[in-house]
Amino acid sequence: MANTTHPKILITGATGQVGGKTIDFLLSNKDIELVAAVRAPDKAAPFTAKGIATVLLDFDDESTYLPALKGIDRILIVTGYTVDMLRQSKALLDSAKKAGVKHVVHLGACGRDDTTVAHWAWHQLIERYIEWSGFSYTHLRPETFMQNVLSYGGKKAIENGIIHAYVAGARLSWVDVDDVAQVAALALAHPEIHGGKTYRLGYDAITFDEMAAMMSRIIGKPFRYEPLSPDMFLQSMINAGAEMAYMGCVYDHWKRYAAGTIPGADDTFDNFPEITGRQPVRWPDFIEKHKDEFDY
Repeated sequence: MANTTHPKILITGATGQVGGKTIDFLLSNKDIELVAAVRAPDKAAPFTAKGIATVLLDFDDESTYLPALKGIDRILIVTGYTVDMLRQSKALLDSAKKAGVKHVVHLGACGRDDTTVAHWAWHQLIERYIEWSGFSYTHLRPETFMQNVLSYGGKKAIENGIIHAYVAGARLSWVDVDDVAQVAALALAHPEIHGGKTYRLGYDAITFDEMAAMMSRIIGKPFRYEPLSPDMFLQSMINAGAEMAYMGCVYDHWKRYAAGTIPGADDTFDNFPEITGRQPVRWPDFIEKHKDEFDY
């Protein structure tokens, strides 16, 4: 039977940005028991050093699911960027149901309920499966991560003051990963408050030209935006041997951003103060916080 005195919370994607930062927010909470899912034993050391329990959970190995979920009350699900996320999420949720997990916090993607952007829609199908399975849930739909401007796909997005992106002059909605992680942590710690909620998380909408002007002003050096063709992204993914069922969807959504054909691409929301009790990070804050990284 699950521990009802101190609910046991499993964090998948623990070595990634959102999962890792969610752990940071929960670490001081003495009313929960925190568990980090790691793909291989050698990934456990940083968590063990912080006094965090670990379990082995490999999304590509379904035999690891039930053992990892034993005794777990709540789970943060963060999947990778492949079409396998659909199969993996369903299988993990089926195992979570068998294991007696009660509350699921799912990291999804951008978009209104009627989105036709493929990989965003995949996440919404997972949301529906969570609900159909009878879990208490909190769905998180972050807009574009501000951290993508620090690096994207393992490469710097800004070099010597030149910003590159594949969206022409589109205005995007943005959110700081730290803010996403704080909402995830609160949803895991307090399902009685956040259960049954879908939180769209995007708090500042700007174009890359506006971003360049803001960086120039705050950092005191010239920045400029040089848009790239989405076709360059597609070719780079092919050259890198990326999983193209997913990356083809990303290519398509860059084209749609650039063409201005994604409804609500610049949607922003006012829910963050109610959820967290503070204001979200906006672009001037983010640039100031990462001034050293943007400087050149």
